[in-house]
Amino acid sequence: MTTAGTGPAEADRGEKGGIRTALAGLTTRGRSFLAAGVAAAACSYVLGQSDLLRVGLLLAVLPLVCATVLYRTRYRVAGSRRLSPARVPAGSEARVHLRMDNVSRLPTGLLMLQDRVPYVLGPRPRFVLDRVEAGGRREVSYRVRSDLRGRYPLGPLQLRLTDPFGMCELTRSFSTYDNLTVIPRVEPLAPVRLSGEAKGYGDGRQRSLALAGEDDVIPRGYRYGDDLRRVHWRSTARYGELMVRREEQPQRARCTVLLDTRGIAFAGAGPDSAFEWAVSGAASVLVHMLEQGFSVRLLTDTGNAVPGEGGDGFAGASQGSADAAGLMMDTLAVIDHSDGAGLSRAYDVLRGGNEGLLVAFLGDLDEEQAAVVARMRQRSSGAVAFVLDSEAWVREPSDVPGPLDGSEERLRMLREAGWTAVGVPRGASLDELWRHADRERRGVAAAGGEGP
Repeated sequence: MTTAGTGPAEADRGEKGGIRTALAGLTTRGRSFLAAGVAAAACSYVLGQSDLLRVGLLLAVLPLVCATVLYRTRYRVAGSRRLSPARVPAGSEARVHLRMDNVSRLPTGLLMLQDRVPYVLGPRPRFVLDRVEAGGRREVSYRVRSDLRGRYPLGPLQLRLTDPFGMCELTRSFSTYDNLTVIPRVEPLAPVRLSGEAKGYGDGRQRSLALAGEDDVIPRGYRYGDDLRRVHWRSTARYGELMVRREEQPQRARCTVLLDTRGIAFAGAGPDSAFEWAVSGAASVLVHMLEQGFSVRLLTDTGNAVPGEGGDGFAGASQGSADAAGLMMDTLAVIDHSDGAGLSRAYDVLRGGNEGLLVAFLGDLDEEQAAVVARMRQRSSGAVAFVLDSEAWVREPSDVPGPLDGSEERLRMLREAGWTAVGVPRGASLDELWRHADRERRGVAAAGGEGP
């Protein structure tokens, strides 16, 4: 939830243009009264009827007085907006709560409240607030929903002030707005063992201190209850007190999720397009691997990594899984096609070190890019690729399938390089493909174990 105070709703009132602004706010009723008054005054002059002149003056003066009084009235009204939640998956609803506080000593008249909302979130909400007493408050709410991910501004709020006779309306706007982030849909995934471990920690993992030599061990002071077999005698002699070896700390398993965003690799657009499926799949894997205890990061074909280059470039328990997931979800909410033609930049980032498990969501691959992806397998302990044939996604179900364009050949190249490569048909369930990838990996491992 977020709360943003929009501050007092007061319009600056300058000397120049004041009358013009007041007259521009006249309603149809006010303009009709003014026109009728002028017409009555003209008729009284032609007919010589003084009583008709008095009626004409009354009709003309009434809307002018209402406009002047309303223009010079300065209500002190504070507004706030609260989003619940501020980050919502595509296709889900969020509720926006508006609160208006009258912070002046005078009651307000009739207030018409309107919030600016992008058209993809729904129609603009409008509310009519009755007289708000001094120090009083009013609360209203409305719902927004979008099938398209993105970051959408809400606001600023607008107040329409009216006089008791309905002769004039003036609009005063608040200055601030909030952002609603619509993130990709996240599909729950089964806890399979694609990397050989079900969790981010395990006995089969390398240990941080096990990689260090005897001279590299960092000892600490002896504590009551420590096992005497862990005493480090060389450090004890150096410091003159008992020193023990630190307990070995398991190294967090890593997972890199590679998302292909090349515009030439995906055809079609909209919430049911191949690219949106790939973005949703990357989000699902990121959240799943964080829940499994992995240190994760998001990598795109442009070479950009999230959460960035700080530390080892991975996000895990040290930063808080919730914060790390939120950062990557915000990135995926606004990610778009890139202008790149290849995956070499992502390969340059991956070949810098051991990436652990590598999960890739790829669009159309030519032979050159398939070779680049095949080489990525060398820097990972496990590699799973979900390859989308975007042409099949834009083809209508009634259309006759065309000849194979080499997609099966690309999958074969990746599998020969050690990838667990899975083709993604239109509208496929990621969880089913996730389980299928696990079965395929275990089948390959079993086949390898049956050899001589």
